[in-house]
Amino acid sequence: MQRFEILLRFFLYNLLIIIFMNQGQFVFSQIISLISHRSFHTCVKRYKGDHKTKHFTCWKQFLCMAFGQLTHRESLNDTVLCLTANDQKLYHLGIGQKISKSTLSKANENRDWRIYADLAKLLILEAKNLYVNDNDLELEIKNNVFAIDATTIDLCLSAFWWADFRSTKAGIKIHTQLDLKTSIPEFVHISTAAVHELKILDMVHYEPGSFYVVDRGYIDFDRLYRIKLENAFFITRTRRDFTFKRIKSQNCDKPSGIVCDQIIRLKNFYVHRDYPENLRRIKLYDAEHQRTLVFLTNNFSLSAIDIAQLYKHRWKIELFFKWIKQHLKIKSFWGRSENAVKTQIWIAISIYVLVAIAKKRFKVQQSLYEILQVISITIFEKTPINELFAKPIQQNFKELKDNQLKMFE
Repeated sequence: MQRFEILLRFFLYNLLIIIFMNQGQFVFSQIISLISHRSFHTCVKRYKGDHKTKHFTCWKQFLCMAFGQLTHRESLNDTVLCLTANDQKLYHLGIGQKISKSTLSKANENRDWRIYADLAKLLILEAKNLYVNDNDLELEIKNNVFAIDATTIDLCLSAFWWADFRSTKAGIKIHTQLDLKTSIPEFVHISTAAVHELKILDMVHYEPGSFYVVDRGYIDFDRLYRIKLENAFFITRTRRDFTFKRIKSQNCDKPSGIVCDQIIRLKNFYVHRDYPENLRRIKLYDAEHQRTLVFLTNNFSLSAIDIAQLYKHRWKIELFFKWIKQHLKIKSFWGRSENAVKTQIWIAISIYVLVAIAKKRFKVQQSLYEILQVISITIFEKTPINELFAKPIQQNFKELKDNQLKMFE
């Protein structure tokens, strides 16, 4: 009888603990709950990610890697150590039992990175729907505006032999098409650093009526003419060796800095063959930095100053690259194989988009940077996310007042 009472008390004690622990979800679980399990498992089945897997599934792998990204872990060992230190909470995180570093490392090395690439694309579609009415541009424009650029991440050649770049070092490139109205990536492609940016223009799907802003490194008139044939518009800057024939000069707003607004035609035989139609050349004097900028576009309806303003916003893609490099783990990698590197980058991109989705879903007013920082230190709390950000956080962040934002860079 006494033994029965002891067992009963033990049972009731554990039941109370379980009830107490289940009051609300961890902040981590609230963020992850924004991902559709059905959609994720569809991605897994597409590439047979859980084939011959008993316990450590692709979902658990994603949870571990997402935890590392959200809490700014420095390495795979650091991530596993932190999870092990909170082993009593792993069940409620969805991970279950303890995991070893070798288990997570093998999963990153062997499970198809395309699972997490497809997940990121699904999250991007969801984010696009949530931000459809947002516009961070300085001018009102109904057309979509995209910037296309790439960032290079240097790697050690002896450790990442597959990412050949130069004779002394390796590297990878993250090619991105960014929606400048919402700062949500539209298209991402990961390649070795040896792949030229121009080749990515062949992979982009051009939307009729949309603007595509690129720098001078993307000038290839055959590819730019393809944008024209798709009934889309491009904006770029001219090179120094650019030759042309002036067809007509248009009236320009000189007080705003516009020096000239011309209709031109390409003069060189080969480039004229690649782009046989007229173009628009706009010259602007930047009084703040005391320099002259020359833009080239196939749009003839927007004002010259609006064309210049759209190119100014191209800097947002540089800020996007800066943001993910500083606040997510994509500069130091937790595996050496191509599969492990791409897995880590795609999960990092998924986390960026997931934080953007959480900002809308939980109606948070703070910036993505503030949201990520607060989540990182409250990951095991059970406070509802909207309550975490109920009081505005008033801080001055250097990255929001960077001098590079002032004019055309």
